[in-house]
Amino acid sequence: MAEKVMKCGVGRAAGFLYYIDKQGDISRAKMARGGKKGGKPEKVHKAGLKKEKGFLYFLDKKGDISRAKMVNA
Repeated sequence: MAEKVMKCGVGRAAGFLYYIDKQGDISRAKMARGGKKGGKPEKVHKAGLKKEKGFLYFLDKKGDISRAKMVNA
């Protein structure tokens, strides 16, 4: 089960991949489609989140940062 870490309310645009970068901010990059290259990443929201080891951080459906415990195989 995932837990909400930070409320950001980031709206999503079609054709972009949203992720939490190494600095703990929300970034997005244009997705590669039909032989075309993707775009360079750009920061969408400066959150400055400190990541803990053993958790997967992601942008949930509401545009907030959530995390889930990773299961090591």
